[in-house]
Parts: sequence; structure tokens; C-alpha cells
Amino acid sequence: MTWCDVTLDLTEAVITQDTLRIDVAMAGKSLTLVTKPGVEVDVDGLILVHCKLRHRRMRTSPDTPTTLRVELVGQKVHGKVVVRPPRRTFRQWLLRRPASHSAGA
Repeated sequence: MTWCDVTLDLTEAVITQDTLRIDVAMAGKSLTLVTKPGVEVDVDGLILVHCKLRHRRMRTSPDTPTTLRVELVGQKVHGKVVVRPPRRTFRQWLLRRPASHSAGA
């Protein structure tokens, strides 16, 4: 892809494998991965050329099992790669609660 923003939201993904490999061939703009607890993102196989990486990890307990490992491989030229947890709803922000991926929060 060239000069497009791409967002992959994995917060409600049905996980059937333990590893997901994503081949990246992208120039410009941003690649954003939204993750939930238990999802680890490995960017070691990604070549960044004039590109920034921002990897925000979600605060979880140490005993949270890894349910999915996402491997980013390939090349990203210009722009940025962002890995982040889901954003809080307005109500969660107002009450200063952390984001949750459950429907009742």
C-alpha cells in the first residue's frame, strides 16, 4: 500500500491460531494495530526506513497468558507504526477507568 492509513483492530478478533504473520509492504502514512490483553506484537522482522515505531503496552497482570503472537515482517517506508491498546470510552475517561474490552464496562 502507498500513502494510506491502515488500522487493524484485533480487540474482537476470533483467535484460531497462536501466531499471525503479517507481511508489510507499505510506504507513507501509518500502520496501526489495536490490541487486547494477551496479544503480543513482534516487530523484529520489520524493516523501518525513515519511519517511527510507537509501541504502547497495556497494563496487565504478569499471569495474563499470551493468546496471540503477531509477527510484523517486511518493510515500512516513511510514516509510522503504532501498536496500542483500545481507547477508553468517554464514560471510562470521565470516571478515570482503564479501557476494557468487555461489553458491560
